[in-house]
Amino acid sequence: MKQVAGTLRLDLAQYRELAAFAQFGSDLDKATQQQLTRGERLVEILKQPQYQPLPMEKQVTILFAGTKGFLDSLPVNTLGDFEKGLYEHIAQNEPSIFDDLREKEAIDATLEEKMKKAISAFVSSFKATKGLN
Repeated sequence: MKQVAGTLRLDLAQYRELAAFAQFGSDLDKATQQQLTRGERLVEILKQPQYQPLPMEKQVTILFAGTKGFLDSLPVNTLGDFEKGLYEHIAQNEPSIFDDLREKEAIDATLEEKMKKAISAFVSSFKATKGLN
């Protein structure tokens, strides 16, 4: 969890600061717009239903997707559906990812590549089914 969420607090602090600043001006450069986009998605994926905590491996997976930029191209209002679908996709197609996260409690280079492939494949299929290209 620390590997994935290490920069999360800093990213969210920067997002909040930029969001407050962006209210006063409309001319934002591309990097600032990108940071606002990512921050908005990170805030959204941190939301969980009350009394329904996610298992650690699912939390790590969605935070990994968010911090690595896989969610940047998705509309914020689709992230709930994306998250549920991602967990199902990994459980069905790459269950070793969840197993490795539970057992190793760390992301090595091999696991990182597996996660990137699985998430990337699901992002593509999710966009195709939702017509988001």
